[in-house]
Amino acid sequence: MAERHLKAIRDTNNSLLVASDKFDVMGRMDSYFPNAEFFPEFDDFEVYVKEQQKSASPIEYCSICSPNYLHCQHIEFALENGMNAICEKPLVVYPSEIKRLEKIQNETGYKIHTILQLRLHPVIIALKEKVKTYPEDKIFDINLTYITSRGKWYFKSWKGDVTKSGGVAANIGIHFFDMLNWIFGPIQTNVVNMYEPHKASGFLTLERARVRWYLSLDYDDIPEQARKKGSRTYRSISVEGEELEFSEGFTNLHTSVYREILTNGGFGLDEAKECIYLTHEIRNSVPIGLKGDYHPFLKKKE
Repeated sequence: MAERHLKAIRDTNNSLLVASDKFDVMGRMDSYFPNAEFFPEFDDFEVYVKEQQKSASPIEYCSICSPNYLHCQHIEFALENGMNAICEKPLVVYPSEIKRLEKIQNETGYKIHTILQLRLHPVIIALKEKVKTYPEDKIFDINLTYITSRGKWYFKSWKGDVTKSGGVAANIGIHFFDMLNWIFGPIQTNVVNMYEPHKASGFLTLERARVRWYLSLDYDDIPEQARKKGSRTYRSISVEGEELEFSEGFTNLHTSVYREILTNGGFGLDEAKECIYLTHEIRNSVPIGLKGDYHPFLKKKE
């Protein structure tokens, strides 16, 4: 993710002044900003930033690509030191952090922006426009399937700790939930059929859609035809039985989001809020099992 932000900063004709990362093998920065200051320790980074903010050329934006559980404190750091924040999704893990950041944003006057890049994908924009052509009372049937297999390392990292990552729904599903929310309207009901550390599935009703969703980190869940091609990832969204093909077009979406932020304001706290609440509710729900209108992949478990 960090490299996508580096590219976006460069491609929007901006400069990276200083960076901090515990992972100090940062040679990839040389391809973008070889003269940027760098600090493995956040305390040293903080000292540098505070001094810079007193200068005639203060930093305007702070890009945050840190682990999910650090997003809130890093956003707070940015705003309280006179910078607008650009933060990867999920913006935060807990609803209480949304309320905390709303207060700080209002007090400081600096803005929080998040990366909801699927809203700028041409295929997704086309779908949103197509939905508008139907009668307002039309309810769409949708199946969302996203499987991105992960090795043993995953569960030994912060990503495998639900208190730090928000769990599988927040970590790999939130951008899809946001996309569906953006196109089909507010979330009305949420049912969780299955929730495990490495996979989850449920049923959502939105204002204009019924959504059966399945998220997994398990390689064995990838359909056989995809595995035969050597794929370790499977992504599928069908709307009214028609497959939505959007496997291409992701290359420059972060740059597009940066351009939106720098010109039109981008996507802020309010846009991110509903799906933060949703993923919190999903991981705290009691799964009902194979009842109701559940995802077709769960039929394998009957």
